[in-house]
Amino acid sequence: MHVGLGLPISDPAALLDWARRADAGPFRTLGLLDRLVYDNPEPLVALAMVAGATSRVHVQTEVLLAPLRDPALLAKQAATLDRMSGGRLVLGLGVGGRADDHLASGTDLRTRGRRMDEQLAIMRRLWAGEPYSAECGPIGPAPLRPEGPEILFGGFQPAALDRVGRWGGGFLAAAAPSWAGSLFDAVRRSWKDNGRAGEPRIVAQINVALGPEEVSDDARAAMGAYYEFSGRADVMLAGMLTTPTEIRTALAEFDGLGADEVMFYCYGRDADQVDRLADVVS
Repeated sequence: MHVGLGLPISDPAALLDWARRADAGPFRTLGLLDRLVYDNPEPLVALAMVAGATSRVHVQTEVLLAPLRDPALLAKQAATLDRMSGGRLVLGLGVGGRADDHLASGTDLRTRGRRMDEQLAIMRRLWAGEPYSAECGPIGPAPLRPEGPEILFGGFQPAALDRVGRWGGGFLAAAAPSWAGSLFDAVRRSWKDNGRAGEPRIVAQINVALGPEEVSDDARAAMGAYYEFSGRADVMLAGMLTTPTEIRTALAEFDGLGADEVMFYCYGRDADQVDRLADVVS
């Protein structure tokens, strides 16, 4: 089972330090979340910088809010990053649920799921080299694979889980081990029901803060502000893991559930967490 790091969003300039440390350590992936109406770096731009500062780790959106974006431009951006990073892009996608993001992008919150399915069909066509339409030609560059970068789908609703089977790729689960197992099972059923060969890739995510008390305080403040809109910030904060024992226990539980990778999502800015988490993994 691989382990990756979700990068903190509160200090974009520090991300390259995080990235270089992670590239030298045991981590497979560096992830970055997406919002529009929030003080966070745009993930494709930021991850392009991260990819350029590293040589080994994958760069992953978790999750990119696809319905906020034009599908042709998104296909071009993703293919460009895929090619220039040597195939290290993992495109985690979700529909988003915050009304302000959709207001700012001029998209309809009510139709976001249908819009993402339409986007996926367009992007897959473009990545395969087909014309955009009868009046408009192909859009390059071509990604390294005709089907495009690896795609993960995030979400909890049945329609979101079923996308994994319908479109292929894998599942990104921001859920504790205690209830992630049922989500994994639903995704695997969708995979088989849609006649997919092999198994879907399962990526879990847990929130961590490892270090002195000020590291945990910084992480809680940043995470609480991020989830304030939901009215469930206290629940999310209660699930943050802050000791090596807690983190190792969660890793063992996800391994038992058959996860392929676990992302340690960090809201605290202290880059020394990279080294502390590397020690936990080792």
